[in-house]
Amino acid sequence: MNKIDELIKHVKEADAIIVGAGSGMSNAAGMDFWYSASPLFMKHMKYFYDKYHFEGIFNGFYTRFDSKEEHWAFMLESLKMILNIPPQKPTYEYLKKLIGNKPVHFVTTNQDTLFKKFFPSDQVSEIQGSWDYYQASDTSTDQKLYSTKKMVAKLLPKVKDHCLPTELIPKSDINGSELILGARGPQFLEGKRYFEEHQKWNKFMADHRSEKILFLEMGVGRMTPMFIQEPFWKMTQYLKNSFYININPKDAMTNPMIHDRSLLIGDDINEVLKEVSAKIKEKDND
Repeated sequence: MNKIDELIKHVKEADAIIVGAGSGMSNAAGMDFWYSASPLFMKHMKYFYDKYHFEGIFNGFYTRFDSKEEHWAFMLESLKMILNIPPQKPTYEYLKKLIGNKPVHFVTTNQDTLFKKFFPSDQVSEIQGSWDYYQASDTSTDQKLYSTKKMVAKLLPKVKDHCLPTELIPKSDINGSELILGARGPQFLEGKRYFEEHQKWNKFMADHRSEKILFLEMGVGRMTPMFIQEPFWKMTQYLKNSFYININPKDAMTNPMIHDRSLLIGDDINEVLKEVSAKIKEKDND
C-alpha cells in the first residue's frame, strides 16, 4: 500500500481527527509572501522592498522603519494582504475532502485566519493569536481586542506618501496606550480569547479520548515544535488507539517511541492533498 492510500485508510478508520498545522500549510496554499520577495509580495510591497530590501512580510516585522508613521502604513498594507488575498491553491478544499464528515478539530500556530475561512470557528484553535485583532500595548488596564478589519477599512485610505498621519495612530480606548498586533507583540495578551482557543482543543480531546484518534500534522517547522508537534507525539504515545501522520516536505519526522504508529510523508502538502482528494472523488463515483 502506498502512502497516499495509507493516509486515506487511517482517516477512514479514525473516530475523530485532530489536525495540527504550521506555516508550511500557508506556503502549500500558495501564500508565499511571508518569507520571500515573491511576485505576490512585490505586487503589494514594492515601495517597502525598494527602500528597505526585506523579503517577505515576516522580515518586515523586524525592520527598523524611518518613522512610526511609515511602520503603521506597512502594517496596514500587510493586513490588507493577509485578510483579503485568497489562497492561491485549493489546499484547504482538498483538506475538506479528506476529512469528510469526521469529527475534527484544527489546532494552528498560523495567525492568517485561513482555517476559519474554510471551517467553523468552533472547530479551530488559533493558539498563538490571530491577525483578526489588535490589543493595547498596556494590558494592565485594557484587555480588549480591537478589530483589524475595521482598522484597515478606516485607516488605510488615510495613508499618504506611505505614512499614516500621527494623529490617526490607533490607541487604546481605555488607557490611551498605542495598539499593537496581538500576534506579534512581546506583550501578547493571554486573556479571555487565548484561553478559549485552548479550551476548544481540550474539550474536543476530552470528548473523544476513549476513541480512535488520528493526529494529522502538516507544515509544522522547527521554530515552534513545542506547540503542536511535541504534544501530538506525547498524546499518540499515551493514547494507545491513536495514530500520528506528518506531512511535511522538509521536516517529516516522528518520535522513536511512536515510530510503529506513525506515517511520514515528505512531499508537498498541496500535492499530497490534491492526490488524496482525487482518489476519494474517484471512489465516490464508483
